Amino acid sequence: MMRLCFARCGMLLAATLPVHAEVKSAAANGFVIVHSRRVEAPPAKVYAALPAVDRWWNAEHSYSGNAANLTLKAEAGGCFCERWPEGAVEHGRVVLAMRDQLLRLQAALGPLQARAVNGVLTFQLKPDEPSGGKATLLTLTYTVNGASGSALDQSAPAVDRVLGEQFARLASYIETGKPTAQ
Repeated sequence: MMRLCFARCGMLLAATLPVHAEVKSAAANGFVIVHSRRVEAPPAKVYAALPAVDRWWNAEHSYSGNAANLTLKAEAGGCFCERWPEGAVEHGRVVLAMRDQLLRLQAALGPLQARAVNGVLTFQLKPDEPSGGKATLLTLTYTVNGASGSALDQSAPAVDRVLGEQFARLASYIETGKPTAQ
């Protein structure tokens, strides 16, 4: 009976996890992280949710502790910024925006910024053909490179956990209007 309960719980958990999430590669001088899943919304709705970062980003992973201080302008040169009375930070800068298809930022996120690395964060949207365009395959790819002394392979698992959480919150926000299940 207990084994059956664990099996059912495992299946339920697997159903709620992203289709694909992993550190694709990691070395001292860089890593690649990919999270991908089918989101129950058309690409236009998914793309519109990306710049609403203040509604889905976890405030625990911000400098001010308040996600309401985050903004993201989805156009070339647009800032993924955080501003509060005591300071401000540019988390990233949009380098490519293709409505309903792709949003790419130059972004050395969090503590990576102080390590003088180059990070590229990409959100790719593809209509899910079997759904007739009512769903989207959303893929987040984060590629980071730096000097071999950066020990980025040691940072990759923690960055993967944080981005995985943000990705799950984004998907939940798109599908339910809330970043987490309440």
